[in-house]
Amino acid sequence: MKCQEVSKELIPYIDRRLDSATRSQVERHLADCAACRLRAEEFRGVWSMMEELPAIEPSFGFDAHVRQRVAAQLQRGWFLWFAPQARLAFSAVLLIALTVWIANRPANNPASVGPEPSAAATSSEQDFNAIKNLGVLENYDVVTKMDALSELVPASVQPPNQSDRDQTESND
Repeated sequence: MKCQEVSKELIPYIDRRLDSATRSQVERHLADCAACRLRAEEFRGVWSMMEELPAIEPSFGFDAHVRQRVAAQLQRGWFLWFAPQARLAFSAVLLIALTVWIANRPANNPASVGPEPSAAATSSEQDFNAIKNLGVLENYDVVTKMDALSELVPASVQPPNQSDRDQTESND
């Protein structure tokens, strides 16, 4: 046996509660190991001092007195379970604050975030503007890959009016 195993079995060995096989293994180890033998002697010394102390007997009415004190203590009523506790109130306030904070956050809209919209947003906007006036779309892939659509001018970009051209010519 190793010292760790013997230290676990040392108190049952001193108290004579070990079976004979384990007892003989512990005795063999104690014969070889001086440190464990010293520890066993120290435990025997403590054991003998404890046996010399007088046993304290409780008074005659000790048990009845303890039961009476336990019964006299106030029992919590069932309605006290519904009383708010500090942790519950703190959790509720934190949950409400978090909900309000999330609800008031600005929407994460990539088209309105930066000074320039991304290329994907511009492309999808152009696709929408190109097809919004088409009555029936039977095959969207064919329509979006058509070369003629890329030459169309979006409705939002209008050619300059005749009056605008006249003003620019007169300024020159």
